[in-house]
Amino acid sequence: MNTREFIIYLAIMALSTYLIRAIPFALLTKKIKSAYIKSFLHYIPYTVLTVMTVPGALYATGHVLTAAVGLVTGVVTAIRGKDLTLVAAAACAATFLTELLVYLI
Repeated sequence: MNTREFIIYLAIMALSTYLIRAIPFALLTKKIKSAYIKSFLHYIPYTVLTVMTVPGALYATGHVLTAAVGLVTGVVTAIRGKDLTLVAAAACAATFLTELLVYLI
């Protein structure tokens, strides 16, 4: 790819990103009154974060099974109200022990 193509691609990406962020501000000048739309918009950041995180978590190791064990352990630990350090440590330990078990078998 030469410099000219790169600049064109970069400009298209920047424009599309800007439009995605600017169009709602330009079109939605009034306050949103619908409880349904407010609720929908409230959960979008959590949905996007989950969609970006879960596939990465499932393919972080050599086996999807070991990654799933770590992910489930982390989710269960977090649901029980433990702090973030313990959640991360439990997920890492579960993944490591499952990888070790898979390696030994």
